[in-house]
Amino acid sequence: MEGMKRTHSCGSLGMKDVGKEVVLTGWVQTRRDLGGVIFIDLRDRSGIVQVVFSEDYSHEAFELAGDLRSEYVIAVKGEVRERPQENKNPKISTGDIEVFVKEIKILSSAKTPPFPIEDSIKVDESLRLKYRYLDLRRPVMLNNFIFRHRVSKSIRDFLDGEGFIEVETPMLTRSTPEGARDFLVPSRLNPGTFYALPQSPQLFKQILMVSGIERYYQIVRCFRDEDLRADRQPEFTQLDIEMSFVDVDDVISLNERLIKYVVETVTGKEIKIPFKRITYKEAMEKYGSDKPDIRFGLEIIDVTEEIKNSEFKVFREVAEKGGRVRGINIEDGANIFSRKGIDELVEKAKEFGAKGLAWIVLASEGIKSPISKFFKEEELKSIVEKMRAKTGDLLIFIADENENLVAQQMGQMRLYLGKTLNLIDKNALEFLWVVEFPLLEWDEEEKRFVAMHHPFTSPMDEDIPLLDTSPEKVRAKAYDIVLNGVELGGGSIRIYRTELQEKMFEVLGFTRERAWNNFGFLLKAFEYGTPPHGGIAYGLDRMVMLLLGLESIRDCIAFPKTQNGTCLLTEAPAKVEPKQLRELHIKIDA
Repeated sequence: MEGMKRTHSCGSLGMKDVGKEVVLTGWVQTRRDLGGVIFIDLRDRSGIVQVVFSEDYSHEAFELAGDLRSEYVIAVKGEVRERPQENKNPKISTGDIEVFVKEIKILSSAKTPPFPIEDSIKVDESLRLKYRYLDLRRPVMLNNFIFRHRVSKSIRDFLDGEGFIEVETPMLTRSTPEGARDFLVPSRLNPGTFYALPQSPQLFKQILMVSGIERYYQIVRCFRDEDLRADRQPEFTQLDIEMSFVDVDDVISLNERLIKYVVETVTGKEIKIPFKRITYKEAMEKYGSDKPDIRFGLEIIDVTEEIKNSEFKVFREVAEKGGRVRGINIEDGANIFSRKGIDELVEKAKEFGAKGLAWIVLASEGIKSPISKFFKEEELKSIVEKMRAKTGDLLIFIADENENLVAQQMGQMRLYLGKTLNLIDKNALEFLWVVEFPLLEWDEEEKRFVAMHHPFTSPMDEDIPLLDTSPEKVRAKAYDIVLNGVELGGGSIRIYRTELQEKMFEVLGFTRERAWNNFGFLLKAFEYGTPPHGGIAYGLDRMVMLLLGLESIRDCIAFPKTQNGTCLLTEAPAKVEPKQLRELHIKIDA
């Protein structure tokens, strides 16, 4: 590129540069041949500028421009001129000027792309992923990654100011139980043994606390072999934070300030702290989810007490068996949903796993409902009062003997209604802490308790005695940060005393031998003086997705996998040479 060293980026030019000689490089976006003049929209990372090839201005450059096609890479030298007033383009930042080219060099030719390099394209995602290098040229995708970079930088700036140290932890570690499936890596030097790719740096960051680091963070790659969806990938980036000598309030307070700093820095939106904080129990009862979307109302209301003596057999029997009856008041629903619309709600509830959906319409002429005849007047009145209903409202109910099922089904109905009725402000950022999760949950298949978060989560101090008598009632010093109904991150105060950690393993069904075999390196570290500590981990990809308002996490990951874990660009996973398998002492059982 002798004599054609770039002097300016395309998007940086403006009226201040009129009269200057500039050298630009980039891709040909569009080409328009008007006879003696050829117009090219030249694109680089900074934006687009119009360059002009005039036969009168430079015949040689004009002749070469005749060979240009979309996505050719070129370098041009020319003079910046103000466009005629009638030709100015207010839609782009460089719309007041154009560059008359006197010299051009074609750096690289290009095949016709399989789809246009522009933002508003309707093309199958699989084609975009196959040609990801072309997809990433589109300005909207480029801006996603500039935004992601700014998020990462702002995180590092904030945590550096708070005295945190970024420490890298191993990518090759040992496989440990209690979590998603590990990705395993065979060891050539130690035949028959395997490394595991880390699901998170959990054990290492706790060991760093034992090491006296006190304040650690890492933006780190993690791996989980699990089923995928729109906001989940087999490999993902995690913001990992751990702190010593802290309690729940310390961790929450620091992270609220971190989120406020990041959001305000990269989006300009003002965030108010502290965030709302509710318990897991309240989240499940009011919203039917441990990651509730609080951008809209439609809170779930328990009416079990009000119906327990009614003659409506379905409700009464559920109440007698310890189940729950819960409802939602759809304000003005009687005017929104026709009888056909109500029937569609009933079918939707069944799709969510409910056995049925009961309903009551508060019409101007009185109550309308196929179940109202089974209730006394005072019972109907108490239900209406409990649900704060008025004329014109529609009340819907789901009942089940399993309290968790009722919560989940009503939670799904609530989200469906929020979307269907357009109650969700898509521009809002509603953060929420969910705290006091259950420490354990019962695994029916394995017939034992498993950790709801992980085995290193500390129980609430006052609940520790319940580990021996009622493990299901033990609450954890655990907390999740939720944004717009999506879990953004989660963490806990950790167990730091060896005897309590061993007790936790015992409740989880581990023998002492198995616990030390799997986690001995952590338990041994605890014997040498361990500070109280706790932390949190965020899905960075998910954070970027939510802040940008994207529908898929794949649009903020440079080279993502598909729903079945494949890379359409590289065609991974792929078979390997027999020699490689022999070196690893692996035989494929086809």
